[in-house]
Amino acid sequence: MTSKRCFKCMCEKPIDSFYAHSAMRDGRLNKCIDCAKRDVVEHRQANLERVRAYDRLRGSAPHRVAARKEYAQTPEGKAAHQRALRTSRLRFPERDFARQVVSNAVRDGRLKSQPCWVCGEKAEAHHPDYSRPLDVVWLCQPHHKQAHKAVN
Repeated sequence: MTSKRCFKCMCEKPIDSFYAHSAMRDGRLNKCIDCAKRDVVEHRQANLERVRAYDRLRGSAPHRVAARKEYAQTPEGKAAHQRALRTSRLRFPERDFARQVVSNAVRDGRLKSQPCWVCGEKAEAHHPDYSRPLDVVWLCQPHHKQAHKAVN
């Protein structure tokens, strides 16, 4: 097995510690994987807003949206969604409890669904404070997402 010296950290490492790069004479990047990853993290932190804007734009490309929708219909996509739901319930038990309380209250008639208080469309319950599960604001899905983005 051959080795190569990283130009960033100057360490001699096995050739498989370097990313493949067809433009290089030996077919490997001159920077080791560890240094390349460190550079990516530093760039992201230094340019966070620009990188996030790029990520949002890239993620909303029509072919990517279509691919996500298609994946969601596959058995793997459905299993991934179920895992994400289970993880969320375990990480945030107070949110899950509040959802259950509201669901039961609506089912039993103790709480009545209302239209979105912003636009009047069909709404879902939003909890400004999970410790008060029946104290909800009724928001349509887009306004509900905006409310969560404003808090985070």
